[in-house]
Amino acid sequence: MIAWHRWLLVPLLGACVAACAAAGSEATVSESYGDEAVERQLLVMVRMPPVHFRPDVAYGSSYVRVGQQARRKIAQALATEYGLTVIDNWPMPAIGVDCFVMQAPDNVSPARLAERLSADPRVESAQAVNLFRALAYNDPLYTLQPSATEWHLSELHRITTGRRVRVAQVDSGVEIDHPDLVGQIAVSRDFVGSGIGSTERHGTAVAGIIAARPDNGIGIAGIAPEAHFLALRACWEAAGADGRALCSSFTLAKALQFALEQNVEVINLSVGGPRDRLLERLLDVALSRGVTVVGAVQPGVSDGFPASHHGVLAIVTGGAQDSSADLLVAPGRDVPTTLPGRKWGLVSGSSFAAAHVTGLVALLRALSPGLQPQQLRQALAPQTLSSLATDQPLIVDACAAVARTAGTCACACGTAGHAGLQGW
Repeated sequence: MIAWHRWLLVPLLGACVAACAAAGSEATVSESYGDEAVERQLLVMVRMPPVHFRPDVAYGSSYVRVGQQARRKIAQALATEYGLTVIDNWPMPAIGVDCFVMQAPDNVSPARLAERLSADPRVESAQAVNLFRALAYNDPLYTLQPSATEWHLSELHRITTGRRVRVAQVDSGVEIDHPDLVGQIAVSRDFVGSGIGSTERHGTAVAGIIAARPDNGIGIAGIAPEAHFLALRACWEAAGADGRALCSSFTLAKALQFALEQNVEVINLSVGGPRDRLLERLLDVALSRGVTVVGAVQPGVSDGFPASHHGVLAIVTGGAQDSSADLLVAPGRDVPTTLPGRKWGLVSGSSFAAAHVTGLVALLRALSPGLQPQQLRQALAPQTLSSLATDQPLIVDACAAVARTAGTCACACGTAGHAGLQGW
């Protein structure tokens, strides 16, 4: 009987150890997203096997799993050798790597460690994790100025509503059961990993501007209410009074990889931070596939990323001090939108100007799915010799943009400016 009990206890103890290990791993991951934790983290990329293309094979999750254990062993060996701790990982087949998050000790510079790791032949590339911030003002309440009147939204919706255009919002959490968003969110994913407090102000506000249900007797009307909308949580609300949303290189990269896997046509990135090599690579893949990426310009920062990345539509609010003919101006002050707790309120900031343009791009792509990047940019706000000479941001005229794309007058023809209607 003693021997029998001993053999019975072995699997039970094993199960307990596994459960405890899983619980500990989950706690580590959820605690790894905070500004202090992120500052000590590195991203270490390990190569995936090259894809040998065969037309009769679909490369999906099975391809990602090939050699996964071997890559994990490599990552663990690297962590042991360089005094790091492996926290998390995420396959990114869009750029051919498995991305591992590693924690550096307090007495070592993550940037210097990344340089050393980049020279290791087992490593495809390495970098310190960067921190990004959602771009919005903390005190947004001014006199109400409905953006729908500036863009004649109800008239635009007679021509296009963004039907079936796949739009990904990479931001903080969205209140998907908000009365103005019920049924509007096709896909919702959390790439922060904690699953705690995933209904957040910034993401909910941006989502409302893009996708709120119109003509339901409450709240507001979204710019592209019939888009196939993906709410991808890659940011979290920071502790403190202002509730500013923060994101890391890793959480943003996971969301971008997912967006690429979902074949989205438009990506909204209402965040700003330093240049980031991993995110640049993923954005380049998106842009090469014809995805329109809309970025909010960080006020007063001329090279803020990702808005400054080549090919990204860089958006500012009216009255912003930023000066460049490469920038587009859209409504971003005193914008009514959805807020957590089944509420509505006013918001201001370039994040919300970018949300307007994201919705407008969906309207245009529904009319002309084959729009090339330069055609789309010209539809939104044509560059002229005079605008290039003054080097001032160009104001987006939604009526004119829809008219140019549809080849017909969208609003009152005077508003559209008889803008040389040209269908593509």
